[in-house]
Amino acid sequence: MDMTSAASEITLAILAGGQGSRMGRPKGELLIGGNPILAYLLDRFQWPGPTLLVTAPGREHPPGHELFSREVTDPVAGEGPLRGVLTALEASETPLVIITTVDMPEMGTEQFAFLVSQIVTRKIAMGLMLHSPKDERRIEPFPSIYHRDIFECLHAHFTTGQRSAHSLTSLERIISIAWPMEWPDGIWTNLNRREDLEAWLDR
Repeated sequence: MDMTSAASEITLAILAGGQGSRMGRPKGELLIGGNPILAYLLDRFQWPGPTLLVTAPGREHPPGHELFSREVTDPVAGEGPLRGVLTALEASETPLVIITTVDMPEMGTEQFAFLVSQIVTRKIAMGLMLHSPKDERRIEPFPSIYHRDIFECLHAHFTTGQRSAHSLTSLERIISIAWPMEWPDGIWTNLNRREDLEAWLDR
């Protein structure tokens, strides 16, 4: 698939609204080699389409925010990643939205292109997550991809009190598929704690 041409119809959204309590600071403020992690991610991704930064009240405009096409902010802080997904879908101006997080620095365009190639061949699916090819119970909610039109369904789900992105797989048109066996485990690196960041920087 030619991602350069397809990307004009796909927004890449990065969730960066978390408090980062285990990290000791908001993850959107992390530095990689002296540069903002958001700048690092955008340089790594080289996304040719629109980019969207999703932040939370009180944590707006982290370093590197100006590099995005747009920044949008959750209406309420502390409502979890599903709130960020909703904010991204509501703000998107494209039919498809890929959603990743600020604390997954090993993700890249290979993963995003795979998601795009899979959703366009599954006409019934309005959203895709990934699961391990060795254990389908191991679902990774990010990165994921959604049709913008699923917003109302996801919002109704959210208003029932659901806050976990994993819970979306209970919806009929949100499915999980196996990621390719050849993907290395390292792509799932998640910078939750300071020790995680230090270990990743020392790799």
